[in-house]
Amino acid sequence: MIALFGPTGVGKTAVAIALTQQLRELGERPVAVSADALQVYAGLELLTGTATAAEQAQLEHRLISFLPVNATFSAGQYAELAHAQIDELLAAGQRPVVVGGTGLYLRAALTELTLRPAAPEGVRERWTAELERRGPVALHALLAQRAPWAVAGIEPTDRQRIVRSLELLEAGELEPPEGESELWSAAVRRPTLLVGLTMEREQLYARIDARVQRMIDAGVEDEVRRANAAGASVTARKALGFEETLTGDVDAIKRRTRNYARRQLTWLRKLAAANVIEVTGRSPADVADEVLGLWLKTAA
Repeated sequence: MIALFGPTGVGKTAVAIALTQQLRELGERPVAVSADALQVYAGLELLTGTATAAEQAQLEHRLISFLPVNATFSAGQYAELAHAQIDELLAAGQRPVVVGGTGLYLRAALTELTLRPAAPEGVRERWTAELERRGPVALHALLAQRAPWAVAGIEPTDRQRIVRSLELLEAGELEPPEGESELWSAAVRRPTLLVGLTMEREQLYARIDARVQRMIDAGVEDEVRRANAAGASVTARKALGFEETLTGDVDAIKRRTRNYARRQLTWLRKLAAANVIEVTGRSPADVADEVLGLWLKTAA
């Protein structure tokens, strides 16, 4: 298999499509398997940067736009679906290309993670309300006080991971780690070439800002309003910029997306066995050529 990971705006989809064209010349039949926590929702394609119809015509994508926005979803559910898709593709002689920027979902697709159970009903909502009342920095400090080991690698602005950790702590499921973390190990279910795409920070941020503006111009505000009216679930509302789009705060969308890209780059630095490729100033075809070279060496 091939897996492409990297921050929002780095050009993962474009590289995957260019790689697909090169793989087909070798007789391969690649299919993308998305590793994105929010692209699973139908009706949030603009906001989540899901592959467009034109892009999907060039490369089939699995595990995108299949859930209604009022449905909840978890990494455990995703792992089960991703493993089934990958195994099905390999059994059919096709080549899975796992593409995404959600670190947990990437590892869930590639390996057998011991995933934590869902929080009891009402716990997440209560901590989310507390987050809105007190702010992420205060809850990060609370988590550090109650479980110092749990804040390692969690930034004070990482709202999602702070809330999740407090949920698990309350449920008695948050224990000090023993040995190597499953998230950062090199273990995989199937032989995989893992590639991480990175870009010079200022150029990446400029691309993110331009991407947000294209979303606005394409009508993302109407998309989010429809999702909100349809009763978007707690998990669907975690899509970057969902709440900010409802209030029309474009600058906040850009800021949150840049912050998220920083966290994705942190994930990339921690991933074991990742082949990091610098893509600044390079075309998708050029980057795909380097990925293909790595894959051919691995396959040999």
